[in-house]
Amino acid sequence: MSLTEQKILSDAKKRVAIVTGIPGVGKTTVLNKAADIARQDYTVEIVNYGSVMLETAVSSGFVESRDQMRQLPPEKQRKIQKIAAETIAKRTEQGKLLIVDTHMLIKTPEGYLAGLPDWVVTTLEPDVIVLVEAEPESIFSRRSKDESRLRDKDSTTEISTYQNLCRAAAIACSVLSGATVKIINNQEGMVDKTAEELAVVLRGVK
Repeated sequence: MSLTEQKILSDAKKRVAIVTGIPGVGKTTVLNKAADIARQDYTVEIVNYGSVMLETAVSSGFVESRDQMRQLPPEKQRKIQKIAAETIAKRTEQGKLLIVDTHMLIKTPEGYLAGLPDWVVTTLEPDVIVLVEAEPESIFSRRSKDESRLRDKDSTTEISTYQNLCRAAAIACSVLSGATVKIINNQEGMVDKTAEELAVVLRGVK
């Protein structure tokens, strides 16, 4: 067997799904429920990209809390992104579904920063990229009620623009990686249904 054939076989059962959504969309709640369903078929591990970036940034002395991350200069965020991608990529294993919980775009004072630039998406090599979305009015309401985080005070129009830009970024990532792109709508009060829809996508990753 050639080295190329051996590599194809060794990579055949490595599964990576990227699940994204803007702050306040309810992504983490939906993802955790969907992962529990997917565990009926796979060994599932959820890795929060932001947490890995935060650990890197804190150890480097750049920040002390998660909400300070968005205030970092883009060049520092890019450096942290690359280190985080390399760290996460090492956790892929045969027979395991690795789910990367992250943001497609990060809103910074200087503008939107790609959460999955080419050096990240090509390192992670995802099979599918999922966008969890919700109505702008619902996201605005959820952010207003969440006192645990320092959320951006965007208008519903700004939230809509944010989600549309994330769609465009997801397609760009698909071009780079060959991953499919799926959009799932997290309707108000329908989290279980949304989780089931996401689970179908996750369980379909081959």
